[in-house]
Amino acid sequence: MSKILGIDLGTTNSVLSVMENGEPTIINNKKGERLTSSVVAYTKDNEILVGSSAKNQAVINSDKTVISIKRKMGSPEKILIDNKNLSPQEISAEILKKLKEDAEYHYGEEITKAVITVPAYFNDNQRQATKDAGKIAGLEVVRIINEPTAAALAYGLSEGNEQKILVYDLGGGTFDVSILEIGDGVYEVIASTGNNCLGGDDFDLKLLDMIVTQYNEHNGINLREDKMAMQKLREEVEKTKKELSEREKVELNIPFISADKDGPKHLNVEIKRSQFEELIEDYIDETIRLTEKAINDSKLTYDNIDKVLLVGGSTRIPLVQRKIKELIGDKVYNNINPDECVALGAAIQGGIISGDKKGIVLVDVTPLSLGIEIEGGIFVPIIPRNTTIPTTASKLFTTIADNQKSVEIHVLQGERTRCQDNISLGKFLLTDIRKAKKGEPKIEVTFSINTDGIVEVKTIDLDTESQHQITIQNANVLSEEEIEKIIEESKRNADKDKEYIQLERKRTLLLSSVKILKNTWEKNKELISEEVNSEITKLVEEVSEILQGESIESIEDYNESAKFLIGEIESELDSQNYTASAGWLFIKYVKKPLCNITSIFGC
Repeated sequence: MSKILGIDLGTTNSVLSVMENGEPTIINNKKGERLTSSVVAYTKDNEILVGSSAKNQAVINSDKTVISIKRKMGSPEKILIDNKNLSPQEISAEILKKLKEDAEYHYGEEITKAVITVPAYFNDNQRQATKDAGKIAGLEVVRIINEPTAAALAYGLSEGNEQKILVYDLGGGTFDVSILEIGDGVYEVIASTGNNCLGGDDFDLKLLDMIVTQYNEHNGINLREDKMAMQKLREEVEKTKKELSEREKVELNIPFISADKDGPKHLNVEIKRSQFEELIEDYIDETIRLTEKAINDSKLTYDNIDKVLLVGGSTRIPLVQRKIKELIGDKVYNNINPDECVALGAAIQGGIISGDKKGIVLVDVTPLSLGIEIEGGIFVPIIPRNTTIPTTASKLFTTIADNQKSVEIHVLQGERTRCQDNISLGKFLLTDIRKAKKGEPKIEVTFSINTDGIVEVKTIDLDTESQHQITIQNANVLSEEEIEKIIEESKRNADKDKEYIQLERKRTLLLSSVKILKNTWEKNKELISEEVNSEITKLVEEVSEILQGESIESIEDYNESAKFLIGEIESELDSQNYTASAGWLFIKYVKKPLCNITSIFGC
């Protein structure tokens, strides 16, 4: 079986892993980096940059650089880039394409399958959106796996006595906590909860707001009105946050961040770890509250927890480690990189599917209850949260009016009694119900959740056997047609897009050569021969028309001609070195010399 990629599609960074010789291995990207920044940028040359290349140009291209797109997965929000509305799935797909390309570059072969991780608390919309992103990127997503579960797989704790493990996963954009029972190759999730909008990004914003507010108070300048200044400050704040995990205080310096009538202004501020911890303590306390909730849901006590696994870069923050220790004791298990363990676990899951890894059974749970709306806007759960998946469950319902011919099925996910407080997954209509008094028809609603946590709903009128079955999708998730359209559009225009980028690059090179030629020529017109002057005049007059054309060959020819004429000027200025060899070089460089600008050598 072909290789199956294990991908941690993170908010801040994404990581790629593959099973090699029975063990999960991190695969470096083309730049030799183990982590790929989850940043996507769209340049003025129609290039799409992903990773550190995108992150490095964010300051000068902030309007077309997208960060933390994971937080928008499953939402209807679109990102406007160059008058085109892009869905979160399309942007996430660019990250997945990059990871796929890096893996194929590493192995020298095409790879089409992947296991992708998601936060345990991702709802059905978000899981569907992740699968859609994989499909757009040219990947068959053979499994969606929860991040805490993947981390537990990576730690390899299943050997020996049965253990109860708490996985505390605090990343750049999301927080999850899961309780697992593992032993003898079986990994069973017994409780899971979290918050999909809580993570390191929020810590950055707290620190950023403090600095911007203080700067405004001291200088009377609101940095929030300067996009470039804010982007630069965001980068420095993230670095400062990381340094504060190692040091008690850090000096943040950004020269020339702004200016007023008195001249340039610099930003110089000392940040103490204690200040930072005070800013984010409420967030950390929320993760502790959710951790307590997961333990209560699991029906375990704190003493029952054998080990705590810290996952995600934000767990390096000393305050996080202190709070966990205060809650559960000194049970943190450190034998793997918290940035990489999720991807390693995804690769192991890929190995289980391909048969490369045997003797492991993974049992996960659904993080939220699934059910439907009944009269009065009340939510009725059909599958309670923390139910082991895959699973199927049914309930009987009836009509609320005499001779009712149809009923709308509104599918929701959540824990609230009122439907409006839960997550709407979609609506559909069950028709052809037999005419009867209200309360007589029997309508069976069946929910099924597969191993990816994806939901299917089936309804049947037990009297008429009229039925409907759907995989939950709504406006927040791309339809199959939309996905196929994006893929086909990408394939259809792939060669055209490559040609366009190549054409723009060649135009840029020609413009650069002509600029150098004109500068050199203007300074030395009187010192060079009439013949060379004439050839330069012709080239300069014709280059505008060539640049407007779409012939790469012509643009290359003019570029080489411009470079050759620069050499001719230099040769004539140094008559001792002037030889006819330059003509040979020109003929060698230019496959098809243009007669109208190379007449001094003949055609």
